[in-house]
Amino acid sequence: MQRYQMYIDGQWVDSAGGEGLDSTDPYTGETWAVIPAGTASDADRAVDAARRAMTTGPWATLSASQRGGFLRRVADLITANADRLANIEVRDNGKLLAEVRGQIASVAECWYYYAGLADKVQGATIPTEKANAFAFTTREPIGVVAALTAWNSPLWFATVKAAPAMAAGCAVVVKPSEFASASTLELTRLVEQAGVPAGVFNVVTGLGADVGSALVDHPDVAKIAFTGSDATGIRIYQSAAKSLKRVALELGGKSPTIVFDDADLDLAATGVMSGIFGAAGQMCAAGSRLLVHTSVKDKLLAKLIDLASDIRMGDPRDPRTNVGPISTPPQYQKVLDYLEIARADGARCVLGGKPATGPDLGAGQFVEPTILVDVRNDMRIAQEEVFGPILSVIEFADEDEAVRLANEIPYGLVAGVWTSNIARGLRMSKALQVGTVWINTYRTYSYMVPFGGTKRSGLGREHGIEAIDEYLETRSVVVSTDDGPPVNPFVMR
Repeated sequence: MQRYQMYIDGQWVDSAGGEGLDSTDPYTGETWAVIPAGTASDADRAVDAARRAMTTGPWATLSASQRGGFLRRVADLITANADRLANIEVRDNGKLLAEVRGQIASVAECWYYYAGLADKVQGATIPTEKANAFAFTTREPIGVVAALTAWNSPLWFATVKAAPAMAAGCAVVVKPSEFASASTLELTRLVEQAGVPAGVFNVVTGLGADVGSALVDHPDVAKIAFTGSDATGIRIYQSAAKSLKRVALELGGKSPTIVFDDADLDLAATGVMSGIFGAAGQMCAAGSRLLVHTSVKDKLLAKLIDLASDIRMGDPRDPRTNVGPISTPPQYQKVLDYLEIARADGARCVLGGKPATGPDLGAGQFVEPTILVDVRNDMRIAQEEVFGPILSVIEFADEDEAVRLANEIPYGLVAGVWTSNIARGLRMSKALQVGTVWINTYRTYSYMVPFGGTKRSGLGREHGIEAIDEYLETRSVVVSTDDGPPVNPFVMR
């Protein structure tokens, strides 16, 4: 049994309350680790440490290039420990080892990327209409950042928040999901080993009601960066508004994959399958709605059923496995509940539709890859995020109807468009109300490309140069070039 501690002000500590939370392997069903059940007082200590680190501590006095050097050392250590990190994350959340290994390579590259950006943050000189004044701007760290992350990709979510925040000069307090905290704590060991000054990177584990709420409400937290459900994101937004905290929210989606009659159906079928059955559908960008032109629906559906019927479920550590377990018991039950909701609303199942069983399925927390037809866009299964391997198929007759169906949902995270007509692809990229449009591809992420949503899918952007701007304030400085006092001190100059 692995027993973890939290990391506050450069020290590994137990929870103030002395309690712990079990971490269970989603595949085996076995409890393999205990993490501290943090309290509000633990959150207070971490925020205080972060505030001191970036005001009176060494982080405040380092040059931007020196801060970048620490981030590079973190990246080096992630690269050297990638396999161990990957295996721990798989044990914590059940994602495929093959996918997590690739993701951790990107995690390291992301730390390198923001290490390089740290000393590229620049202000500007501004010509004004006043002959007797010189004006310029500087970019200053926004303050202490609370990073609240989700269970489906904890290392990635911690990185895309902490790395740009630290590059900007901020200090962070990370609160990982109580369902998957171990890999974040292992990353913290590497941050410590890299020599990052005490208080700059803190991790407080525990329940959202205890730790997350305390961080959101803390007067010394300047920015909340959250990944999770839209319902929780709305509550955070409401609480943060009371003290005018900055907020970045990467929330849910009900993303459309739109297949036109001129698309390469073999490529489209593979993309659609990857977008909904990859990671067992447990991703905010899951392509859970297939909008397909009426003339090619039957042909595409036959290809999808053929491909999905060969999906191999099983141990996420086995390289032959395509789909692993649902990560948590509550999420497993939620997926099953939505299958019943869909049937009650009139959807018809043409593939899957029930719990998966078999000798290779461990503790049995698996759901069959499922395809639903006869789905209307106003059904709950077409409007609400499931976070599981359920694809809803909806027909359209022309481009205008495809746009209408795609946009008539409360979410706006991503969309996929499959067409051989590049002009149509570009038209769709402007018409779709989402943060990212993938054309003839899906799940093609880059830490260099901004990512985020519209509507209930969130606020702000992660990844790329825009992400570092999320953690900076612009300060204007105006210097008088007059030699003497003003002619009239009571008149605005």
